[in-house]
Amino acid sequence: MMKTNGIAAVMIHVPDSEAALEWYSRAFPDAKKIEVSEYQFKCLNINGVNLEIVNFSETARPGDSVVVVDWMVEDFDQAIEHLIEIGATHFWGPAFIENGMRICKLKDPFGNLLGIRGL
Repeated sequence: MMKTNGIAAVMIHVPDSEAALEWYSRAFPDAKKIEVSEYQFKCLNINGVNLEIVNFSETARPGDSVVVVDWMVEDFDQAIEHLIEIGATHFWGPAFIENGMRICKLKDPFGNLLGIRGL
């Protein structure tokens, strides 16, 4: 049986990792930027989860396999408004889910989906 300690990283594939890193920095302004110069690698850390933004390749393109990460937010409506203001587009929802929470899916400017959950 495999035991985990939670999610370590989420990798998304984009056509321009620098532009996407900047966009996601605006999307999640509390994220900590991490740079590993020896590997020429940059990512964002959001509450202990690395958001690894990499250039797509022939084997991994935006939207492939369609894994969607849902981010818990303090202010649901404000989060959606913020993401749309900086270039995300509506994809699905919002809808009510358990415990009075809502969920919504948005598409980033690079073709990937992200989810928002909150009250």
